[in-house]
Amino acid sequence: MDGLTLAMDAAAGEGTVAVLRDGRLLAEQTVVMRSEEAERFLPAVIATLERAGTSVRELSRIVCGAGPGSFTSLRVVAGAAKGLAFGAGIPLFAVPSLALIVAADAEVTAGGPWLATLDAMRSERYLALVSLDIAGNVQTVEALGRARAEEVPARAAA
Repeated sequence: MDGLTLAMDAAAGEGTVAVLRDGRLLAEQTVVMRSEEAERFLPAVIATLERAGTSVRELSRIVCGAGPGSFTSLRVVAGAAKGLAFGAGIPLFAVPSLALIVAADAEVTAGGPWLATLDAMRSERYLALVSLDIAGNVQTVEALGRARAEEVPARAAA
């Protein structure tokens, strides 16, 4: 994507923030979401934008993870994303968090399908089949629901 993108998610319970320019990572941060003393996510967003040398006013879009995952953390991130996008008058895109996991992994090579998983608690994992094109762009995301953790290797092989 051309322009400046703010990407954020918290499906895994931790908040992640990244700023990208034309698909190139400028700055990123991970933050603990649960705190009894202070809200930590929005300050992490502002700090990440500052490290990238930019501000909300310069963004072209915001991309926000839409789950599955930690309900409370996803709500906090979605609220922040919606407020920032509305305030800046820029588009907000909600995308499957499992697709963001694949797209953010520097070890993933372009092309082919990937099985993305995320802890669903109680010895279960959320699953999605994510297909990338040769340039590494997400082409399709097929939600596969939940599976017992011990079933994941067989599902990946299939």
